[in-house]
Amino acid sequence: MNKPTHDIQTLKGAAAMFARYRREDSPKPTQWNETLELLLGHRSHRAFLPRKLPEGALETIVAAAQSASTSSNLQLWSVVAVTDQERKHRLADLAGGQQHIRDCAVFLVWLSDLHRLEELAKINGREAAALPYVELFLTGVVDAALAAQNAVVALESLGLGSVYIGAMRNKPEEVAKELALPPKVFAVFGMAIGVPDPKVETGVKPRLGQGAVLHREQYSWGEAQLDAINTLDAKFRDFQKEQGLPEQGWIRQVLSRVRGPDAMSGRHQLREALAALGIELK
Repeated sequence: MNKPTHDIQTLKGAAAMFARYRREDSPKPTQWNETLELLLGHRSHRAFLPRKLPEGALETIVAAAQSASTSSNLQLWSVVAVTDQERKHRLADLAGGQQHIRDCAVFLVWLSDLHRLEELAKINGREAAALPYVELFLTGVVDAALAAQNAVVALESLGLGSVYIGAMRNKPEEVAKELALPPKVFAVFGMAIGVPDPKVETGVKPRLGQGAVLHREQYSWGEAQLDAINTLDAKFRDFQKEQGLPEQGWIRQVLSRVRGPDAMSGRHQLREALAALGIELK
């Protein structure tokens, strides 16, 4: 006898939860659908087939991005789609030589964009004196992040893959010059997208157990967080072994990234770079 559809979906949900956390006490969803399956199955892709995106895919992805929430409907973000091979090569060099930027079909650079409202204020003879404040710049960064994650879900639903590129912040002034960004526009991150190469297997990267990130009523630091951290550290070693990566665990990896300015790949100078790009934060 076939299992009822609900039972099959519940089993699929439990399997997806376990793949994400690799913990026996992973949440057991009582409801499941294709959207949840897509979200929990997310993984980064760095190997792409030499194919263009399907006709209209980019515009559909951007429409999905624009459907994300935006603070006060300010829409303080833009995105530059790069397909020119030489420009992708130059951006890859600025990002530390990441080959997947060269290989992807389209490289998207997501921007915090305060220039649009500044120009709109000039055209209409209005003041825009709030733009230099941290709040507005941060709003642009948040808007760009929300839009980009919508884009990821959309492109994955179309059978495409992607990987975020934070290294656009390594040399922001050079990136701005390459993309002809006007003042008050900042490249928050990049995103390489394309058709994933099926010969290169990519696993679902384990995350911290919810004991570390889900707080009820008030923030709590203690046994639950430490258990989640230590468990992930061991599971992450397994993941690294499976992917042919150095088995250093999660704790060592993340602490290496925050040990000091020397580990920031030039991003410790972002305040100065923002000022040079016309973004004076108050």
